[in-house]
Amino acid sequence: MRVPIICLALACSLPAAPAGDLLAARDRQDRATLEKLAREAAAAAEKQPQAAEAQFQAAQAHFYVAEVALELRDRNAARAAAEAGIQAAQRAVALKPDSSEYHRILGALCGQVIPANVLLALKYGNCARSSIERAIELNPKSSKAWLTRGVGNYYLPASFGGGVELAIRDFQKAIELDPKSAEAYLWLGIALRKAQRNAEARKALAKSLELNPDRIWAKQQLDKTPAQ
Repeated sequence: MRVPIICLALACSLPAAPAGDLLAARDRQDRATLEKLAREAAAAAEKQPQAAEAQFQAAQAHFYVAEVALELRDRNAARAAAEAGIQAAQRAVALKPDSSEYHRILGALCGQVIPANVLLALKYGNCARSSIERAIELNPKSSKAWLTRGVGNYYLPASFGGGVELAIRDFQKAIELDPKSAEAYLWLGIALRKAQRNAEARKALAKSLELNPDRIWAKQQLDKTPAQ
């Protein structure tokens, strides 16, 4: 059966999972629910190939699957989810190239493949960097874009243009733009710990948990951070 043109425009073929459902499952590290939501989002995107937002939602769902897989040290699952999300994100960007958020999710997904398999850094590193820089260029006030760039710099060695000090500055910029960003405080704490600034790291991680008490990974990071 043909889908009416108006339905494609309004992205009405299948309802998308609310972002809150994805975040709640991510916070609980509930892989089964995340994978289910990602499958549903991918099915909706397939039915709406010209709907940029449907492609973005599929990319975002796969991002959260990969994020939790990385937290649980399942690198193979993280890579598979990230690569599936990259395809959807690329379609979103092609359909709407002026969207900062679409470029950001593409860069974030490309970046997720690298810690999952460092041998793929050459293949995905340029995608991660160029997409995130484009996101910031399109919207320099996007806290999420600065956060995503910080995560990239955290994993990228200083010898390749990244490093923990650049990451810390990016996370601080993300917090400046959105003082209620629990994720920015979480990653700031992780980066400060890597820089051996443990007291500051614990303060940032505690602030992240104050803003989002349900984030299991934040609790784990606080528990493993020394007092001094």
